[in-house]
Amino acid sequence: MTDLEERTATDLHARLDAGVVIPAHPLALDDSGALDLAAQRALTRYQLAAGAHGLAVGVHTTQFELHHDPGLLRTVWELAARTAEETPPAAAAPLAHRPVMVAGLVGDTAQAVREAETARELGYEAALMSPWGMSKRSEATLLERAEAVGEVLPTIGFYLQNSVGGTPLTRRFWRRLFELESVVAVKVAPFDRYRTNDVLQELLAHDRWDRVAVLTGNDDAIVHDLLTPYRATVKGQLREVRARGGLLGQWAVGTKAAVELVARANAAVASGAIDQDLMASATDLVEVNAAVFDVAHDFAGCVPGVNEVLRQQGLVSTTTSLGPDLLSPGQSELITSTRSRYPELLDEQFVTDGKDAWLS
Repeated sequence: MTDLEERTATDLHARLDAGVVIPAHPLALDDSGALDLAAQRALTRYQLAAGAHGLAVGVHTTQFELHHDPGLLRTVWELAARTAEETPPAAAAPLAHRPVMVAGLVGDTAQAVREAETARELGYEAALMSPWGMSKRSEATLLERAEAVGEVLPTIGFYLQNSVGGTPLTRRFWRRLFELESVVAVKVAPFDRYRTNDVLQELLAHDRWDRVAVLTGNDDAIVHDLLTPYRATVKGQLREVRARGGLLGQWAVGTKAAVELVARANAAVASGAIDQDLMASATDLVEVNAAVFDVAHDFAGCVPGVNEVLRQQGLVSTTTSLGPDLLSPGQSELITSTRSRYPELLDEQFVTDGKDAWLS
């Protein structure tokens, strides 16, 4: 890593460790399955107007099948990046920097490197890699791919839950991943406390423990992750790591509420006064996530569930997917009920007030 690359990675780590809200970006299609440019742009405008500190595009919520069409993938990446450049900072949460643009990458090493090169060309600053689309998935191939992509862009390690294509990973894997200087953050999203603990205990023990930002991706435990410190005494020094922010599919909806939640959680930790209302919000958010992510059917409808919220709110016209994902029976009705029960957590008034401008 050159001196310039090291300074860039250090700056990016600091930004990611400062309490970021990075929503996963949905994909807006029309009834025919073609990209709906106006709606796609509106989603970017919504998330940035809500105060998001960055966007993750090309990730699971953007539909992994997007990567089957490199031209369409480039179009979606470019549209998000260009819209982010054109969108003024949110008045309620002005950014010191332009939003952190994170490119979701998939496939074997050669494909992931090609995608990273395209993303870098379009102004993306970091890569989040999913194991989706790999022909041979092992800890060795995952590490090989991370190292190769790290030559192109700083990388964010990713522990993906099994239900949507993840795989169990050993502590040794995380130890070796953290050796890579290109790794500036880790998204912990196994939806499993034991596996979450594996990652953070290995980070605490590593010499790079203070150079890898922790991002929660556990949509079922967002508040818990934001409030929980992990501590260990290593070489006579007390170390502590905590997720001060996250990169989440859940934050594709309710983005403004997410920005407020992260600010509130970090302020509570800083003051040492975590109130009961904040803890109660954890269970409210689990209720919302259960409906949106279709927990009743083992997450089968999680991607169309996000789009169904946005469809009901008037930001997209359909839940059509590039792949086979469909809403599960009763999921639309459950989402309608959840919107009425938790309007603040889903930005109901904010979206009503802003959607016409975002779609224009």
